Amino acid sequence: MTDLPKDGFVHEQRALRVVFREGALADLPAETDRLGLTRVMAIAAPRHAARVTELLGPRQVAVVRDARMHVPLEQAEAARARCAEAGADGLVAVGGGSATGLAKAVALTLRIPVVAVPTTYSGSELTRVWGLTENGVKRTGRDPAVAPSTVLYDPALFASLPAGLAVPSAFNALAHAVEALYAPDRTPMTDVVATEAVGRIVRGLSRPALDTRARTQLLYGAWLSGTSLDATTMSLHHKLCHVLGGSFGLAHAPTHTVVLPYALAHNEQAAPEAAAVVAGALDDAGAADGPGAGERLRRFAHSVGAPTNLRDLGLAREDGATAARLALSAPYANPAPLDEESVRALLDRAWSGAPA
Repeated sequence: MTDLPKDGFVHEQRALRVVFREGALADLPAETDRLGLTRVMAIAAPRHAARVTELLGPRQVAVVRDARMHVPLEQAEAARARCAEAGADGLVAVGGGSATGLAKAVALTLRIPVVAVPTTYSGSELTRVWGLTENGVKRTGRDPAVAPSTVLYDPALFASLPAGLAVPSAFNALAHAVEALYAPDRTPMTDVVATEAVGRIVRGLSRPALDTRARTQLLYGAWLSGTSLDATTMSLHHKLCHVLGGSFGLAHAPTHTVVLPYALAHNEQAAPEAAAVVAGALDDAGAADGPGAGERLRRFAHSVGAPTNLRDLGLAREDGATAARLALSAPYANPAPLDEESVRALLDRAWSGAPA
């Protein structure tokens, strides 16, 4: 049990409707009707676009099937123009973080509601955080207008998600919960939610072959992780991943997977309670032992087949120095002190996959 913040806390929680059940995708027409939406633009992953079009019927006035990673500004502007031209009064996002991110970018300027149906564990559907990439730089911000009003969690949509995508996506969700545990604005409520999320995700990842039960556990954990992230501030881990994705084009979820153990190792002496939560979850799952929570998490990632170094994701070793400078270019809270040398060393270890 973590201690209460000594200086008190302020907890803010927004209204959100969540439908979590097998087959929830079929509720899409009823949920858009519930919001009073009659003309929606769908942003759907290619494998789901036909089904979404069938479900929405005459409610759908436009569709985007090619949402791109990290939400390039030019695609966001094109989608905004298309949505406005169609006279859409709402957005439906069915897919991973790219689909949800693009819907958020449209909602940011048009101020229309979003219904999200995630097909990965990214957790973006739970937050007020938006991101846009322009000229190789990813900017993020918070705005209540981008947060989906309704989220449909359908475990059936994850049955065909390959383990090579599911595992990094789950680590992406895990990163949200871990950073929430040492966020400067964490509260007793976010601690409870994030702690449960860490346990659910680690247990889900520990199950063989990511069976139906495991995928449901991971989806539940992703919901909790996104909820905790929405109420807290991001720190070193997310800043590094935004730089590596936006400026160097690295894939989003695998980057989170590789960086998280090293970011946790950097912070664990300054955030012992967060480290203890991760170590306890690994203990409960019978996961690999190690000298610290960060290193144990790295070994656990390796044991479940997750990516464990930035080299294999396509980062050049010499780019670590630039990434470190970019990650420190704007101030943000972090439990442990940050300087260019220590962040550069962290990235060098992550590049090679050295012990955290």
